[in-house]
Amino acid sequence: MRKALLPGEQVIVVTRPQPRMLIVPALTFVVVPALAAYASAWVVKGGPAKLIPLITKDWNVWLVAVCVALAAWVVLGYCLPRVMTWHATRYTLTNQRLVARYGMLRRRDQQVSLAAVRNVVIEQSLLQRVLRSGNISLDTGYPSSTVVPDVPEAATFRNFILDAIDDLPQGGVFGADGMIHNPGEAWQRETREGGRDER
Repeated sequence: MRKALLPGEQVIVVTRPQPRMLIVPALTFVVVPALAAYASAWVVKGGPAKLIPLITKDWNVWLVAVCVALAAWVVLGYCLPRVMTWHATRYTLTNQRLVARYGMLRRRDQQVSLAAVRNVVIEQSLLQRVLRSGNISLDTGYPSSTVVPDVPEAATFRNFILDAIDDLPQGGVFGADGMIHNPGEAWQRETREGGRDER
């Protein structure tokens, strides 16, 4: 992120979404291999042959392979993508903007200039209130506000945003080049040069 900073821009905080989204994948990562190991042991002890006499010990290798393959499929197909999604999501707050980046292979960036933010709202479910996380909505005056989902320590993060907004130069707007543009100051300069300044 430091390579992408604008001139004069400083990082205030970098965080990821609240890790509660990893609770189910973590439990799955523990339970599914344990069940696969139990099923494999049951197969080796001759459990399937007791249920279905047609199944002989020659089937054991294939049945154990099916148990291992199912466990690997769940871990690689369900747990790993969710961990990677969480790890690839990052929220960076600087003294000029809020940047939310999603994805590793398919990257999506969302940037909001703090100078354009009019209102900061926290929305929390009951679980989010317990975990002190929340969805932060940034009202920039457009019909749809920008929502940063599941921010950890949402109240503290909101306070960081408000402090950064308060520290912005009064009347100045950051342009794409990171310089501060003051439309009122430019207008006064033009009027003075044109001789229309009535002061």
